[in-house]
Amino acid sequence: MDDETAEIELLQQNLNKTRQISKRMTTILDSFDARLAKLEKSILPLHTTAQILNRRRGNIDKTLARIEDLSSNQQDIAADESLILRGPQPGQIGVYKDALERLNSSIAFNASDTDLVQVARLVETGAKKLTQLYTKVVAEGSSGTTPAPGSGFMISSFPSSLLPTLSPVVQFLRTLPLPATHPSHPAAPAILSTLKDAQRGYADMRGNWSVKCLEGQGKRLVARAESVDPLETGREFREWVELMLGTAEEEYKLLLELSPLSSSQMVASAYGTLMTPILSLFHQILTQVITLIKKSLHKYNFLALSAYEGLLSLQRHWDDILSRRGSDHKSEKNEPKDGLQSLRGLCLRSFPEFLADIKMGALTRGLDTNVKLMEFTTMTIAYIEKIPIVQSAVESALYALGDGNWKMGEGVQVGKGNKEDDDSSITEHFVHDVVTTAINSLTTISKTARRPPFNSVFLLNNISYLRQHLLIQRDDAIFAMLSPQTSDSLNSAYRTAKAGYFDLNFSPLMQAITEDPKDKSNKAAAKEKFTRFFDLFDEIVERHKFAPVLDEDAKGRADIVEEIVMLVVPAFQRFAQKQKDKELSKNIKRTPDDVESELRSLFR
Repeated sequence: MDDETAEIELLQQNLNKTRQISKRMTTILDSFDARLAKLEKSILPLHTTAQILNRRRGNIDKTLARIEDLSSNQQDIAADESLILRGPQPGQIGVYKDALERLNSSIAFNASDTDLVQVARLVETGAKKLTQLYTKVVAEGSSGTTPAPGSGFMISSFPSSLLPTLSPVVQFLRTLPLPATHPSHPAAPAILSTLKDAQRGYADMRGNWSVKCLEGQGKRLVARAESVDPLETGREFREWVELMLGTAEEEYKLLLELSPLSSSQMVASAYGTLMTPILSLFHQILTQVITLIKKSLHKYNFLALSAYEGLLSLQRHWDDILSRRGSDHKSEKNEPKDGLQSLRGLCLRSFPEFLADIKMGALTRGLDTNVKLMEFTTMTIAYIEKIPIVQSAVESALYALGDGNWKMGEGVQVGKGNKEDDDSSITEHFVHDVVTTAINSLTTISKTARRPPFNSVFLLNNISYLRQHLLIQRDDAIFAMLSPQTSDSLNSAYRTAKAGYFDLNFSPLMQAITEDPKDKSNKAAAKEKFTRFFDLFDEIVERHKFAPVLDEDAKGRADIVEEIVMLVVPAFQRFAQKQKDKELSKNIKRTPDDVESELRSLFR
């Protein structure tokens, strides 16, 4: 036990010594780590400074090497002069470029005053030679054969085959010294003037080429306007203007890519020059269209509305295009805006003039036996059916005119047209006035003619035509423009016309066989009634041969003949039945079946 205790104590002493040694080692290592960190902090600025000095030494070495290179190249000015004067050769644009760069470098460094003038002239000459090549390629790309009018639209794009030749030239021209970038370069002002001329020439050539590509279709549009539906001409006009805008967009992108002077101010000025002939063509074609419309606004009112709608929808695009022009062109006339105002004025005139044409129809004379449709009746339907095609233009113009002002002072003005109203409300008001004006004119004509039975057929035919096309056939776009008041007016006019037709044609017939209590046993009176009935019936038959009823409406004819048969045949049958005991068989020229058959034959 004593030995074991001694060993344990010995181990305990060794463990304590080990702990003391570890603690001392940890202290020493911590101190060493702190000294290393301090040393690194002290050496870091010196290391950073050494790196900066090394970079500067490298840049100085490179600069000296470049100066030595330029100095050696200065001796080759004579060779470069020959190359510059000869001009850029096909496939050698890179060589020409290198020669000009060497000359510019010699100006920047150790050239004497005498050499400076000579080298500057060479640089200026080289710039002119390059711009001549630039102008030649642009001219080649802005010429050729345009498509024949009507064979398809064409946007005046630049031939892609010429871009590999032109693009390197443009890129180098943009690096030439200019006063803004090289104020001390003696050739900079002359180079700027040369590049301005080249850019102006580019804009002029591209603008005139765009006009050549566009004018054929524009002239064709005007030439065909008198023989083509006005709405079709208006649609073609919009497509042509869209093509013009597309061309202007393409030319702007091309100008950004191919302009030697790429600053925004120079590009804007060149774009204004490019757009001048295009705007002139637009003004020329639009003026011809407006002149045609003014010759007969009644005939071409929907050409005005269609063209107005087209320009109205493209106005924002036009504004974007024209805003890209330079300040030197912004004082010029805004042709699209002026054209829009001119068309708008014609549209405003067209509404009251159309109503006036319908009113003038009431003054028609010589219709005593005419029961056909009036021209203004079919014209009214054709007019209303076209409104949905250009409804946005119609609404815009009606709002500008003022609700009710199309009556030219007649009646009470509803209001100036609030945009917060329902979009179709002002159109409903106008269509209502058109329909009621047509009804009033037809009613006036029917009252002034001297043959009332024919007048009644005339009125029924025309009113039925209006009602049939606006209400019965039920085109949703047209029906949406009809207010409840308009529908009521049409239905009321139809009922009145139909009642008048029955009253003037069949009331006398029915009166002829109406029994008088005093004449119940009077055989002579019965004979006279039969004679009177058949005379009137023959008149009706003869009249309907010259005056067909509802010739445009098969269903309407079928309905009305049923009503006539139900009115006449049973009454005649009852009258004939009551007179069968009076031995009047000789006076009964037709049986009830014959009467019905003949009545039905009138409406087949």
